Amino acid sequence: MSRHGPPAPGTGTGTGAGGGGPEADAESTATVVVAGAANLGIAAAKAVGGVISGSSAMLSEAAHSVADTCTEVLLLAALRRSARPPDELHPLGHAAERYVWALLACVATFVGGAVFSVSQGVHTLLRGEELGDPLVSLLVLAAAFLLESVSLARGVRQVRREAAALRVPARRYLRRSPDTTVKAVVLEDGAALAGLLLAAGGLLGAEVTGSAVWDGVASVLIGALLAAVAFTLGRDNASLLIGRALPPAWTAAVRAELLAVEHVAAVLELVTLTRGPREVHVAAKVHFVGTASARQVERACEEAERRLRERVPAVTEVFLDPTPGRPRGPAG
Repeated sequence: MSRHGPPAPGTGTGTGAGGGGPEADAESTATVVVAGAANLGIAAAKAVGGVISGSSAMLSEAAHSVADTCTEVLLLAALRRSARPPDELHPLGHAAERYVWALLACVATFVGGAVFSVSQGVHTLLRGEELGDPLVSLLVLAAAFLLESVSLARGVRQVRREAAALRVPARRYLRRSPDTTVKAVVLEDGAALAGLLLAAGGLLGAEVTGSAVWDGVASVLIGALLAAVAFTLGRDNASLLIGRALPPAWTAAVRAELLAVEHVAAVLELVTLTRGPREVHVAAKVHFVGTASARQVERACEEAERRLRERVPAVTEVFLDPTPGRPRGPAG
């Protein structure tokens, strides 16, 4: 198998790879830092409010913010370590390492947030609790809602900007993008806002009815919400860590570009692999016409790589294996 040309920075496809190069990573880092700073302050305020009011939902929200803060730290580690250049032991680079750290962040969200919240809620439902003045907690929730909204707005702006650059709908970009760092911030901030509303509902319900059941139910629902976010992000990161191909439409586009190269008779096998938001590898067994000389095959390989990078800018590595034979059917 031969390799042609050095890696080049990609701008993404919107369907299988994110876009923007180093600038996008810098923006992602800023988005994560803003979210982490907001969550750290919010966690302390929620903990104080929870102690004063005796609300399990408030304590669950404090655990939620602590888990989110830990998540941001792990996401920063993901961004930093995945940006390291290739070395002797890792000739293809470290781009996929971001999914290892992002997966650990999902575990932190589940264990630090979901499990604690559900246990607090169940404890309240079974044994009850003495509720104090909810005023402080409600004020904390209002302030937290404002800060979380600012963090979410930044993440959504980044998603919309990158989606617009790739000319795809923002929802589709968020769902399919391999940039799970920004996806984590947006989903967790969205879950945080929903959790704040649940906590407020639990506090108000308990205050009006005098029953702690409302607060316990709110705590359990917050835990379920966190578990859903952790599962969604964990599934995406696991898929990318294992190795995910480009979507079928873009795999077909890669095949079409290869077939459009002069002297290429057939693409026998085609594999595409997403290793990072802006890193896609392409490997193919290519059958050239029998009359093509060695020099023509070499030029065809160079032309194939050029065409692929123009069509799918996230392609950074192209491996082509000249192989005689007949097509074995669709691959990819």
